[in-house]
Amino acid sequence: MKKTVFLTTLLASTAWALPVQAQTTTTPATPPAGTTVSPDAGAPAEPEVDVSTPGADMGGEIVVVGRNIPDAVRATPQVVNVLSTADIARTGEGDIAGALQRVTGLSVVGNGFVYVRGLGDRYSSSLLNGSPLPSPEPLRRVVPLDIFPTNVIASALVQKSYSVNYPGEFGGGVVNLTTRAVPEETFLQIGGSLSADTVTTSELGYVYDGGRYDWTGFDSGERDVPGFVNGAGADGTSLTPAQLTQMSNAPTTLLQENAQLPANYSAEMSFGTAKDVGATRIGVIAAAGFSNTWRTRDATQQVTDSPDAILLRDFHTVLTDNRAILNGLLGLGAEFGENRIRFTNLYVHDTLKQGRLSRGSTANIGTLPNGIDPFITQNTNWFERQLIDSQVVGEFKLGDVSLDLRGAYANTQRNAPYERAFTYQYNEGLERYTNNLSGLQSASVAFSELDEDLWSGQANVSWKVPAAREIILSAGYAYNDTDRDSTRYTFQYSAANNGALDPVISQLRPDYLLSDYTVLTNGIYLRNTSTGQGAAAYSASLRVHAGYAQAEAEVLDGLRGTLGVRYEDAVEEVLPSGGAAGTRLANDYWLPAATITWNFAEDMQLRLHASKTLARPQFRELAPQLYQDFESDRLFFGNVFLKDSQLYNGEARFEWYFARDQRLSLAGFYKKIDDPIEAVAFFPAGTDTLQTGFANAPSARLFGGEVEFQKYVPLASLGGDFFATRRLVLIANYTYTDSKIKADDSLIASPLQSGTEPVLRPANVLFQDGAPLVGQSDHLVNLQFGIEDTERLSQLTVLFNYASDRVTNRGPVGGGGGVRLPDLVERPGIRLDVVGRQGIVVAGKTIEVKAEARNLTGTRYRESQTFSEGQRVDINSYRLGRIFSLGASITF
Repeated sequence: MKKTVFLTTLLASTAWALPVQAQTTTTPATPPAGTTVSPDAGAPAEPEVDVSTPGADMGGEIVVVGRNIPDAVRATPQVVNVLSTADIARTGEGDIAGALQRVTGLSVVGNGFVYVRGLGDRYSSSLLNGSPLPSPEPLRRVVPLDIFPTNVIASALVQKSYSVNYPGEFGGGVVNLTTRAVPEETFLQIGGSLSADTVTTSELGYVYDGGRYDWTGFDSGERDVPGFVNGAGADGTSLTPAQLTQMSNAPTTLLQENAQLPANYSAEMSFGTAKDVGATRIGVIAAAGFSNTWRTRDATQQVTDSPDAILLRDFHTVLTDNRAILNGLLGLGAEFGENRIRFTNLYVHDTLKQGRLSRGSTANIGTLPNGIDPFITQNTNWFERQLIDSQVVGEFKLGDVSLDLRGAYANTQRNAPYERAFTYQYNEGLERYTNNLSGLQSASVAFSELDEDLWSGQANVSWKVPAAREIILSAGYAYNDTDRDSTRYTFQYSAANNGALDPVISQLRPDYLLSDYTVLTNGIYLRNTSTGQGAAAYSASLRVHAGYAQAEAEVLDGLRGTLGVRYEDAVEEVLPSGGAAGTRLANDYWLPAATITWNFAEDMQLRLHASKTLARPQFRELAPQLYQDFESDRLFFGNVFLKDSQLYNGEARFEWYFARDQRLSLAGFYKKIDDPIEAVAFFPAGTDTLQTGFANAPSARLFGGEVEFQKYVPLASLGGDFFATRRLVLIANYTYTDSKIKADDSLIASPLQSGTEPVLRPANVLFQDGAPLVGQSDHLVNLQFGIEDTERLSQLTVLFNYASDRVTNRGPVGGGGGVRLPDLVERPGIRLDVVGRQGIVVAGKTIEVKAEARNLTGTRYRESQTFSEGQRVDINSYRLGRIFSLGASITF
């Protein structure tokens, strides 16, 4: 049931909706690398793990003495984890982000952004079949991995130690997704699921109509932006009352109350077939999926600029997100001998429709008599993201020579039309909330568009030198060319001559306030405010030429080493409109990497690794343009004076494979980072709104350790038919990370910039010396305990995840003397999930039934500041619901 929300009569007793957490969890896996991995002899038969990486030798294998060390571990000297389709299925996840969360040292933040060893998403990169992917989200460096459904992915590889065949932007690690290529046999799989959230489903939320196709994630044309809007935005001119009447009004403006939000649902289908044509096997794989989910967050949002934690803003906000994701994949593959060619086309369309209602007080206007909040704000948003990727990969084995060639084109778009905001203020005389489009009472609308093209190409060759001991020499070249265009045009509604509306008119609800009659009779026009909120438009580009050489050799029995160097030459530019300062970073780097692997005892290995890598500032960190992040509910603004970060990495790792597919590993790692880029909170001049910017800290260091354990316990000894083929699955991993920023009195470019010259401030004003890096949790714990049948589909798995507190933003510099305030800290807490999978045979076909219970702990999300006297300011705090789902799929 929908009910129109009349802002003018909304009372403090309004029932506020509660929030939903997107489904994200994960599983660890057996570590392979850039080859196909055969199933273990002593374990239940599983499909081969297909991994496509740049420069991977398809046939080289260095003989070691261990009998239980997996082939993939022998084939690579690097530290890797790989999730096969079986590993992903054990957690019951519907997307790759969820499946990665339980890999050792990984955590997933927000909507699918992977943090490796506590380093933020800016230190990770994403590849698809070894080729780079652009992100459809301009606020992030990497692709949000929750947009990739598991039915289109053959494997997900996480490599934590750098090798020179990968791009030099390598901080915490790289996530390489491999799509399915040639199926073993013809199949058709159809599946679907329903889920409910205890604080969203059938509960209160705030929605708006939009267009009739909104449920699909596609606009029906209601949000089409008239040409005169883009013209006025580019020219810096205003829009006339007559032009306003030609724009969308009520469908994108009128917020409504829905007392019973619907359940979540998803459907997917995949098909594959293969045929032998002479000595060549040709295959086709097609997959499609759709999901529609709801999440409501009932949030406390407070802001302070005072060392005494005196609140600058204190608001209660309810956000209701309706997210629709459509994906499709079409792959063609050919295999002949040891050679493989794959042509992959991926499409992802991800839309979030958001209704937002907030009420509260500010420092200058406190709570009114009878506890009435002086302000009510309303927002309606539409964030539409799209990713198209087309790539060709050829992996060839020509005797002792391996050659792989990769070419890809990707386009990503983000469209956010009609971002509407209204602020009503309580009028004590009228006993009503009013909006006279003047002073603190306002209405605004913004239009954002982003388009990015990425062309990439790679050529890699490996030669297995005919010698007594195996030696593999590799070399390669890579080229990336990225171009982005972005616009954000903002407008403020104003009455004729910038006056205030009549008190009677100002009591109207938003759609009546902007009706054709009200607009024309009161001379309401749209005043262009784009230049007052950064650059209205910018163009950006990044061109990278890279080459590498690498040698891998068995030095002695059981001892092998890899030594390589990569050279990268890059030019990165961001050119804002309006004559604002821009960025041009033209740098070249030599990036060496070395790894030694010693198989010193049967089934045991020791790895030592050292490398140098880099992290370039991303377009969204450089661009002086506002972006609304729907996950954090915060505005971001770039800093054109950022510079590259350089990382020095070291790692030691012990691995013991005491039985097939069972292992114990211990690792220690260290990183030194020069000029790390940190997210910094700040207050724009003259406002009480907290925003996020970016600045280079002088340096940082990070060290830590990991432990991982995987064990299977057969239960046949318990007797009885039930236990005859069942086993216990025990998987646990723990990562400890400690990081510290160095902040002295050296001058750095402030995140709050104006003009063409940088505003320099001492580093110890913006950063606290010894503070942890943004996004870094000291402790990450993942546990899996389950029972599964080794001969048929039957699994029950309990999943536990814990991440300790981590900083989201460096604390802002407050008023009253410019004192640095405490950092903004997020508390992920613990999650307990249970997943069950059961195969049921019907008419000779197996139907997989899957039941899930997520976040059984009901963990609450909290981002806050804690002050010296124990006061806590809740920046963003809300309850997360428990999620229960039931799904089924059948394969023909």
